[in-house]
Amino acid sequence: MWYFVSPQVVFGEGALDALDEIEGKRALIVTDGTLVELGLVERVTSHLARAGIETHLFAEVEPDPSVPTVKRGAEVAREVEPDWIVGLGGGSAMDAAKAIWILYERPDLEPAEINPFVPLGLRQKARLITIPTTSGTGAEVTWAIVLTDPVEQRKMGLGNRENVADLAVVDPVMAAGMPPQLTADTGLDALTHAVEGFTCTWHTDLTDGLCLHAARIVFQYLPRAVEDGSDMEARERMHNAATCAGLGFGNSMASIAHAMGHVLGAVFHVPHGRAVGLFLPYTVEFIAREAPDRFAELARLLGLTEGEGEPAARALAQGLRDLARRIGNPLSLAEAGIDQGAFEAQLDKLVDDAFNDTQMVTVARSPSYDELRQLFVYAYEGRAIDF
Repeated sequence: MWYFVSPQVVFGEGALDALDEIEGKRALIVTDGTLVELGLVERVTSHLARAGIETHLFAEVEPDPSVPTVKRGAEVAREVEPDWIVGLGGGSAMDAAKAIWILYERPDLEPAEINPFVPLGLRQKARLITIPTTSGTGAEVTWAIVLTDPVEQRKMGLGNRENVADLAVVDPVMAAGMPPQLTADTGLDALTHAVEGFTCTWHTDLTDGLCLHAARIVFQYLPRAVEDGSDMEARERMHNAATCAGLGFGNSMASIAHAMGHVLGAVFHVPHGRAVGLFLPYTVEFIAREAPDRFAELARLLGLTEGEGEPAARALAQGLRDLARRIGNPLSLAEAGIDQGAFEAQLDKLVDDAFNDTQMVTVARSPSYDELRQLFVYAYEGRAIDF
């Protein structure tokens, strides 16, 4: 038995107008200071004002939101008593909004206690709206929450099907101002979701089509979006691709590239999309040594090869590297600017934390501890996987 969970999704140009029809009294917008400065928060508050909703702001979300941050946000929610929580921003803001909403409704819980197996009993006080301003994380439609423990320098994978948003507003105008590097990083995040959602062991008929089509869109439109941010066709297609990939992998799972990317981001603060996109070709090659079929099928469907087996899977890995190179992203940890001495000093921690990451559960070829260590080393040096 499988579940497929999704919010109501309003998408396309003008989707923000859906906020005019929201019923309620108060909303708490969870976001960051940059979006306040860019005027994107004002766009949302103006629509909520038309609906007669009083708005309050928590604009303290940092990249890779921390446990202390969401606890502060929950305190603000308890003071404001909103009936809507609005997550506005990239994955960090939307994940923080989900966690703040849960802690507002369930003050008896610690963030680390949020898991798929304990009923939360949400929607007694508020409901959740998600509005992405980047085209990558898919957090607007997933129930996953990633929070950083600043003491242990690790990311925690949390969440429960109950904390999926009630409404996701996917309007490309909100992503139109992304600079090229952010466009590239978030686009590779969407692509990694699509590839891992299609190839993980929990993929299903309901998720395969979403992941495949998202991958196709990214290969076609990401270079255009990076090259010309005013290309609104590319912006809209990438925004849709991120949501499709979110629905796909959010209802199957991610895989080893996410496990490795999580720990790299926690330790070296590499942006999430850049990290998982960098690791993806290496993990494709690693898994393809023993379980190439799903990768080979995806490579054929994307038009990257007509072959089969491991050679076809390696064509997928090469296609991923070619795309990353085309949009100017690094292909190795060394290229990403990580100092070799610092990397070696943290290698044991990287391997330990990745080995215990939740995204390891659905890997088609589970690495041993030593193999995972080798994966990190090869990814640092930029070497194709041969083990």
